[in-house]
Amino acid sequence: MQTKISTKGQVVLPVHIRRKMGLQAGDSLDTAVESGRIILTPRIRRLRRARIIKDPATGLPVLTAGRGAPPLTHRQVQQLLADFP
Repeated sequence: MQTKISTKGQVVLPVHIRRKMGLQAGDSLDTAVESGRIILTPRIRRLRRARIIKDPATGLPVLTAGRGAPPLTHRQVQQLLADFP
């Protein structure tokens, strides 16, 4: 996939990348140059979509991140479970 740099130095990330990474307008990215490549890394991942719900079929608690949410890391899961009653 290709994108361009605007006259103001702005770069547009394709929508499928923003969705996959859970990025929204106003999110901060760290920048770095490694081996001639520009690396953009999200500062934080959004956890607001991740939650524990009751499975309608079994009645058991399950962890859901919602549709289109980025994958959760093991630390994010640990944080969610720490708040679980």
